[in-house]
Amino acid sequence: MPKVGMEPLRRASLVEATISEIGRARSLDVTVGQIAKAAGMSTALAHHYFGGKDQIFFAAMRHILVEYGVEVRTALAGTQTPRERAEAIVRANFAQTCFTPETICAWMSLYAAASKGGRMQRLLRLYQGRLRSNLRHALRPISAQPEADAETLAALIDGLYLRAALSEAATADDARNAAMSILDLLLDMPK
Repeated sequence: MPKVGMEPLRRASLVEATISEIGRARSLDVTVGQIAKAAGMSTALAHHYFGGKDQIFFAAMRHILVEYGVEVRTALAGTQTPRERAEAIVRANFAQTCFTPETICAWMSLYAAASKGGRMQRLLRLYQGRLRSNLRHALRPISAQPEADAETLAALIDGLYLRAALSEAATADDARNAAMSILDLLLDMPK
């Protein structure tokens, strides 16, 4: 007889284990069995809750995006000026919950999976669209070219994640400082 109320806990455990296993493997080259074992349950139970690795990974990336959204909203909460908003958005991308080695590997796996199309591509486009929209909104009052500056910052954020995935020495502080320096350069350019 199934334990009532266990499904949300087990799903959450599988999502966390997926992120952890992707980080350990540094790729999406993990099995449902490995994920289930890390979550302390059987492979059959993992398949019961999600169906397969793609579904578990999709749930893991949605979880990461929810955490990212919380970071952005929290960072934006105390801002008053457009520049503060732009800085808050940049900072949120490198918050501790968003920039762990495991999460970085999950992001790189999403980019690889998105190249095949389907719902992974839609999920990535959703994130990218929201990031660019938030940046454009913040930059519009203070930038001569908010569209181009938003694109530059979004590309820089992607590049800093890629750099972090390839280098174990990269830190959230280093990435955040690099992105803030570029933001300063973009906003201090002659109009």
